[in-house]
Amino acid sequence: MGNCVAGGAYLPVLCDKILMTNGSGLYLAGPSLVKAAIGQVVDAEELGGAQMHAEISGTVDFHEKDDPSCLKRLRSLIALLPEAKETGRARPPGVLDGAKETTKPAKSPDSIYDLISFDGQKLYDVRDLLASVVDTNSIDEYKADYGKTIVTAYARIDGCAVGIIANQRLQVRTKKEGIQMGGVIYSDSADKAARFVMDCNQTNLPIIFFQDVTGFMVGRDAEESGIIRSGAKLVNAVSNSVVPKITVVVGGSFGAGNYAMCGKAYDPRFIVAWPTARYAVMGAAQASDTVFAVLARARERDKKSSPEELEELRATVKKNYEEQTDIRYGAARGWVDAIIQPHETRDVLIRLLQYVSRPMPRGHFHTGVIQV
Repeated sequence: MGNCVAGGAYLPVLCDKILMTNGSGLYLAGPSLVKAAIGQVVDAEELGGAQMHAEISGTVDFHEKDDPSCLKRLRSLIALLPEAKETGRARPPGVLDGAKETTKPAKSPDSIYDLISFDGQKLYDVRDLLASVVDTNSIDEYKADYGKTIVTAYARIDGCAVGIIANQRLQVRTKKEGIQMGGVIYSDSADKAARFVMDCNQTNLPIIFFQDVTGFMVGRDAEESGIIRSGAKLVNAVSNSVVPKITVVVGGSFGAGNYAMCGKAYDPRFIVAWPTARYAVMGAAQASDTVFAVLARARERDKKSSPEELEELRATVKKNYEEQTDIRYGAARGWVDAIIQPHETRDVLIRLLQYVSRPMPRGHFHTGVIQV
């Protein structure tokens, strides 16, 4: 809520959460010193303003328009912290007294059906989905303008405070990276989600993952951005997390995206899925083309095949893969705990949160050395 310059700039960044108001400045050297030191002419906002740190550097967790807005957000975040003393009655972390009688979602649970399609190809804003699951006006979105292909937020479900990590299915535009595809994890979104997981472990908040992910971004630009390093950071944080984790597969769950978004191997207390979910190493089209290419080469070594035979082989491979990506195939093998109807998501989560509120086994959150 003002200027933080030079050595003082490190102090807020050492904190668990950073809030910054418009008009404030956060930089190691102000515009005058920058000009004297390296000859660069830059104004204070471009150098270290709230918008720059919220959208480009990713340093700021909450970008607030003014002081009253900042104080309101601060109160909301403080309310998520665990109580100093035991009250003598069991309740999930962050539950508000009397909350059960007063909490309702902003949107009807049935509105979820307006967002999704059977084939999983329809784009939607995951915030609309969350509005039908969490309590009205309870969301504090974390780093909302950074790493936009993953939405991270603190919220309440029937009064119970939780952290939420959800894949954004809309195509988004960022100032730093340009256009990014929905459902894909980029370096910036992986970095953001990893820090969020760590923060939830600091405050002992259960984490709910909403999976609709095609995987991590690939290609030259992605590799140069450090996607492997950032992805490893997120997988590290999730796998070492000791707070209760609940995973809801609402769409695709493919490749390493399954790991990062707390798939079965990463020990969620519960993992449930919608009937439209798909669960596999990669999508049916990509997988069938890859497997077909391998099988076709093997067949060519043994004998010559006609184009008709090869096309029949491709169709067979794709059909088999599509059957195995069906969530019922995974559920029959114990890969998910239950298939639930989309409109029941909130009620199911309320019940599961009551289960995970029981005393946790002793655990120590230790990520080892994280690449930066």
